[in-house]
Amino acid sequence: MRRLALLLCLLATVAQAAPRSGYDDAGPQVRAMQDDDDANPGFLWVQQGAALWSRPDGSASKSCADCHGDASTLRGVAARYPAFDAKLRRPVTLAQRINLCRTDHQAAPALAPESDALLGLTALVGLQSRGLPIAVDAGGPNRPFVEAGEHFFRTRQGQLNLSCANCHEERAGHRLGGALIPEGHANGYPQYRLEWQTMGSLARRLRACLIGVRAEPLAPDAPDAVALELYLAVRARGLTVETPAVRP
Repeated sequence: MRRLALLLCLLATVAQAAPRSGYDDAGPQVRAMQDDDDANPGFLWVQQGAALWSRPDGSASKSCADCHGDASTLRGVAARYPAFDAKLRRPVTLAQRINLCRTDHQAAPALAPESDALLGLTALVGLQSRGLPIAVDAGGPNRPFVEAGEHFFRTRQGQLNLSCANCHEERAGHRLGGALIPEGHANGYPQYRLEWQTMGSLARRLRACLIGVRAEPLAPDAPDAVALELYLAVRARGLTVETPAVRP
C-alpha cells in the first residue's frame, strides 16, 4: 500500500508539472478559431509566406524554394528553434535564421521585425511543425544561454518589481483585471492575438510584458531577448507546436 501511495503521489506530481498551453486557457470561441484553418486569421500571414517562399529575391535572384524545395520539407525545424548557430557562436530564433538565409544565400536585405513578410515566412515554416513536440536542445553550447534566459525569467524587473515567474508560475491560473493569467508558454508563435487584431512575434509579446511592469523593453534581437526565448522554448517542452496559434 505504501508503494501504491508513493506511485500515486509521483504521478500526481508529474501531472501538476506538465505544462499547460494557452490554448487550454482560451475560451471556446478562440479555440474554435484556432482549430479551423479557414477561420484562423493567422493563415492570412501563412498565405503571404507561401507567396514569398517561391519568389526570387536579392542580387542572387534565389527563392527559399530553390534551396529547400517545398516548405513541407522543413517539418520539424520550428520545433527545434531557437537553435545554436556554430558560425555566430550563439543561438538564433527562427525569424533570425530566415533573415540569415536571406542575407547569406539570397544576398537580400534582412526583413524588418514584425513586418508582414517576416511574420508570414516564420508562420509558414512554423506551420510545417504543427502538432510536433517542442524539441529544443537545452544542453551543449545552448546550456549557458538557457541559464541566462532562466535568470532573466526569474529576475524582478521594472517599477512594479515583478519577474516573469511571479506571474506565469506563482500566479498562473489566477486572474488579473478579469483576465486569466496563463503559464506563458511560447508554443504557438507567431500568433494572432485578438487584443492586437494582428499577427505578432514572441519578441513583441515579451516587450509588451516588460512595458506592463514598467521595465525597459528589449530589442527583438537583443541577446537577453534570444536567451529568454530559448529558455521559454525549453520550459514549454511537453507541449506541441501550435503555429499559427490564436490567443485573446
